[in-house]
Amino acid sequence: MDKQTTIAELSQLVRQFVSEREWQSYQDPKNLSSSIAIEAAELVEIFQWLTNAQSWDAGRAPDTRQHIREELADVVVYCLALANALDIDLDQAVRDKMVLNAEKYPIETSRGRL
Repeated sequence: MDKQTTIAELSQLVRQFVSEREWQSYQDPKNLSSSIAIEAAELVEIFQWLTNAQSWDAGRAPDTRQHIREELADVVVYCLALANALDIDLDQAVRDKMVLNAEKYPIETSRGRL
């Protein structure tokens, strides 16, 4: 896939993967949301106990970067699978959420502040 792949195309790729393996019975919201949390924890574990500077270095080191890519992809795959299971248009959900975020954090009061 090229870098122009859409969320819908990725969702279909995950849907096909699950379907070919007949995993639909395992794809319930509880299991999928648990899997998202587990994979996110595995991503966090890579950076555990590192300083901020060390975390940047880890993200640039080829071996660690590959591990980060894999864990990040796992999180996204499970997010796509949950959206598929619940028939949520993730593309639209992200767009809607960014509108809400823009209202909650207007540029003029948020720039440079957390």
